[in-house]
Amino acid sequence: MTAHVPLSILDLVPVSEGSGVRETLEASFEAVRLADAAGYRRYWFAEHHNSPTFASSATSLLIEHALSLTSTIRVGSGGVMLPNHAPLTVAEQFGTLVQLHGDRVDLGLGRAPGTDPMTARLLRRGASDAQSFADQIYEMQSWFASGDSPRGVSSIVAAGTEVPIWVLGSTTNGASIAGQLGLPFSVASHFAPDELYQALSVYRSSFTTGSPTARLERPQAMVGVSVLVADTDAEAELQYSTHVQMSIGNATGDRRPLQPPRAELPHDGGWRAAQGMLACRAVGSPATVRTRLEELVASTEADELVVVTYAHDPQVRLRSLQLLAELWK
Repeated sequence: MTAHVPLSILDLVPVSEGSGVRETLEASFEAVRLADAAGYRRYWFAEHHNSPTFASSATSLLIEHALSLTSTIRVGSGGVMLPNHAPLTVAEQFGTLVQLHGDRVDLGLGRAPGTDPMTARLLRRGASDAQSFADQIYEMQSWFASGDSPRGVSSIVAAGTEVPIWVLGSTTNGASIAGQLGLPFSVASHFAPDELYQALSVYRSSFTTGSPTARLERPQAMVGVSVLVADTDAEAELQYSTHVQMSIGNATGDRRPLQPPRAELPHDGGWRAAQGMLACRAVGSPATVRTRLEELVASTEADELVVVTYAHDPQVRLRSLQLLAELWK
């Protein structure tokens, strides 16, 4: 049997049709408590803006509350889109989280806007090129270490917190950045699987311990996968139709809150696009999902899996996460 690598959870705080934001947040925090009790490695929140589907805009606030509800699980960002923020602000926020809650905080960083161009301008988005990204990570690491950056700016709340930084990406470009920086890499194959294997190959071949940003002795790769576990394959596929509908909406520009499950979906262009986006998936009964995840770990040599689960009914999602934890033990 393939070794069962650690499992983590990525949460975009999805809003179901008919639910409000407060109910949505409560459902995510219920999932956080379950994940902590069930033995998941990490619980990450992703940054998104101007979307009717996701309520994960104030990432650091979600992380702080999740830390206050848990005792062992690592909590972090998957990720903060760094060009949307002043790096010093991010360093001080995450340093403060460690000061309040101890060494359970991860900082996953991406370069994508996580939104549309107009909203990105309102966020005062800055440079997103690879060199600017690398320079900002180096400076942030200085704040997390001594508290003093190369430019002589200090942060007493970040000093000594040593917050681990992950690089997020879905392409060979992001993988190359992570490898050259000598940092762990999380590949967003749960919604962009086309370059999964190429990205992992580039990450591992470009990995260096000689960079001033390097914090690892060997590559560490996390692979994203969309998962829904139910008692039977048929029930899981039905519930997963909510995720398929969301992906169709993303492909066609018809974004809306999570829709109820549908037994039949039109097999049009949007559906075909969604199938491509969701190629990295494990949906079915516990036995089916276990086999699929073992195959994925074997083919990617992943060090960790991070799962994304969407369901119109939050209880279906909780049930899936509980079944997943049990089947993976």
